[in-house]
Amino acid sequence: MSNALVTGGAGFIGSHMVDFLLENGYDVVVLDNLSNGRLENLAQHQNNDRLKFFNCDIADYESDLTPYFKDVDYVFHYAALADIVPSINDPITYHRANVDGTIRVLEVAQKAKVKKLVYAASSSCYGIPDIYPTPETVAISPQYPYALTKYLGEQYVLNWHKIYHLPVVSLRFFNVYGPRVRTNGTYGAVFGVFLAQKLAGKPFTIVGDGEQTRDFTFVTDVVRACYMAAQSDISGEVMNVGSDQTYSVNRLVDLLRGKKIYLPKRPGEPDCTFADITKIKKLLNWEAEVSFEEGVQIMLDNIEYWREAPVWEPASIEAATKEWFECLGK
Repeated sequence: MSNALVTGGAGFIGSHMVDFLLENGYDVVVLDNLSNGRLENLAQHQNNDRLKFFNCDIADYESDLTPYFKDVDYVFHYAALADIVPSINDPITYHRANVDGTIRVLEVAQKAKVKKLVYAASSSCYGIPDIYPTPETVAISPQYPYALTKYLGEQYVLNWHKIYHLPVVSLRFFNVYGPRVRTNGTYGAVFGVFLAQKLAGKPFTIVGDGEQTRDFTFVTDVVRACYMAAQSDISGEVMNVGSDQTYSVNRLVDLLRGKKIYLPKRPGEPDCTFADITKIKKLLNWEAEVSFEEGVQIMLDNIEYWREAPVWEPASIEAATKEWFECLGK
């Protein structure tokens, strides 16, 4: 029997990681301050005595994280603040959560002598790259504070491996989607926005002409990549996690079936995200298994999850993204 700790384990990707670990016989500790996570995401495990949940802010230097890491073999670090607009409005809070929080987890994990720490990095560190598919070797160019803080967290993870010999792997996620994808935040993830609009009978709000493409990667494939990284002998490496494909937003809307409204293109967003996954294929023998069409249908089958989500319309989107245009539109 092995023990795992999942930070942000009540969140979108974290809760799916918890599902996977419990299904595979692990005892699991979840640390989450519920700023983004929801206890409902773990409700299916409420009677499982192999799961321990603690409402805990990992960035709080007054709290002692050491007891949570006792006998832990593997750490999956997902806890972070997401979204572009809030990070522009409040970069200090993002730095505290995403950088200071990561340092604290590294410090305790190193003292606990864990077998592996897997860090959830972000492909947003590439900014608007010149190469597609985008390999791990391209220039780093974060466009906004969220992207910068996730990259700084990754640099600390790699530094802890170099200086303190902590076994780590950093995985750069591309456009993860699936059941429980976030509904909170200021104009959040596209799937949460679109599914709430579909339930409300509202048209889908498409930014730009909809021909921009995204490397939509299903959450269970991402979780499997994290687990394979934890179990491997690989350490000190950075790897992209993507679908090996890229799909237009218009294609997504066609699969979701509904009317469309087109909004002005936003500055600082790439026309394409497309991961080069050559490295993770070689080192972990991993590749995505869930097709885009299958994944979208799973989302539609679980659409009731977004019944209480905010329904965004052009006016509210314009208000929410005003600072985005002001800060990045120059």
